[in-house]
Amino acid sequence: MGPHIIAIAIGLMLDRIIGDPPNWPHPVRFIGTLISKLTTWLNKGRAKKAKGFLLVFIVVGITFSVTIALLISAYSIHMWVGIIVESMLIASGLAQKSLREAALDVYKPLVANDLPAARQKLSWIVGRDTETLDEQEITRGVVETVSENISDGITAPLFYAFLFAGAPGLWVYKAINTLDSMVGYKNEQYEEFGYAAAKLDDIANYIPSRLTGYLIMLWGKKESKLPFNKRMKGWWLDAKKHPSPNSGYLEAATAYQLGIQLGGINTYKGIISNRARMGVVEVPLSPNHILSTISHLNTAVFLFWLWMMVIGGILYGIT
Repeated sequence: MGPHIIAIAIGLMLDRIIGDPPNWPHPVRFIGTLISKLTTWLNKGRAKKAKGFLLVFIVVGITFSVTIALLISAYSIHMWVGIIVESMLIASGLAQKSLREAALDVYKPLVANDLPAARQKLSWIVGRDTETLDEQEITRGVVETVSENISDGITAPLFYAFLFAGAPGLWVYKAINTLDSMVGYKNEQYEEFGYAAAKLDDIANYIPSRLTGYLIMLWGKKESKLPFNKRMKGWWLDAKKHPSPNSGYLEAATAYQLGIQLGGINTYKGIISNRARMGVVEVPLSPNHILSTISHLNTAVFLFWLWMMVIGGILYGIT
């Protein structure tokens, strides 16, 4: 476990500093291509739910096997060659810098009062319609997206990296998460076929989302005037209102720490969706709440990594 802990630390630092260079090949693209080809082959005829389970088995199996093969080859050359390769694999599976930059790309035109540019940049990171959103609604879109992706994009991959020996655990999670993002929709095309992917993603995110939300509630930037016990109670209750079994624990944590309300009316290709409200309105949403949410991201990721390092170090010492 020792080399893997080192690789996780280096990978996390590389992702924070370098992120994902735009022209570099990214493993998620290969996983996405595999899912697309298998979906074309499998998502037809009868027994779509069973075929969906087969899709998950094949994609997760291939992802795990390729990652293990790469690491065995690298570590067989030298331990530090293995650590470097594993660090790069871990860095490419995290999203600190890309998530932070995506939020700032909306924040900058927003504070410059360039709403058309802010709406356009927001449309790159959310599924909702953005053409008519005002400043508060644009801010809400960024805050909600950054909050829920702290777990999906960073702490959940880290959790499985620590739990299952580094990069193989991380990339099994990323395969599951990519499967859900591509076929885990409740519509006619994917409702049966994507069932396995959606459920497995819910299960995989169950613990990391709650741990991350808890860290935000304990140590994230606090702008609310509510006492701690009321914020904790509200967080736990409001999180369950979210249509996702996991995302609410991140969004509600942000809402209660910042004294804002998230949720409300969204439209998706003209179809109205009324999302449950989370948090208490102490102040109206403003662009500065984007910066506060980025602060939550930085705090939660560092503390999550530190927490996992301590636990991993103790387990490594025992074994």
